[in-house]
Amino acid sequence: QVQLVESGGGLVQAGGSLRLSCAASERLFSSYTMGWFRQAPGKEREFVAGIRWYDSSTLYADSVKGRFTISRDNAKTTVYLQMNSLTPEDTAVYYCAGRPSTGIYYNANFYEDWGQGTQVTVSS
Repeated sequence: QVQLVESGGGLVQAGGSLRLSCAASERLFSSYTMGWFRQAPGKEREFVAGIRWYDSSTLYADSVKGRFTISRDNAKTTVYLQMNSLTPEDTAVYYCAGRPSTGIYYNANFYEDWGQGTQVTVSS
């Protein structure tokens, strides 16, 4: 099982930026599809972005397209989420998740390994 540890969350004003990091413990990380999800209070967990291991193809939720960028560094076994032009609607706990795969999926049930989450709060 891969251990995932998120960092980089915090409080930011609307229009600001944050970069989240997710460090993975597993040397086989390079074969993992990685995803970022978020969950706001009273809402279901939702897909934010995903990245495939072998060609770094990406997939984004419509709500973050053009503002967020997912990337990965296989040598550092770390995946990043650069978040720009943040709005209060982006406030949530952000989770990274992973699974060995060649595909990218929106469904949280696809992912096997999860981090503990990091809080992102955007003030208006």
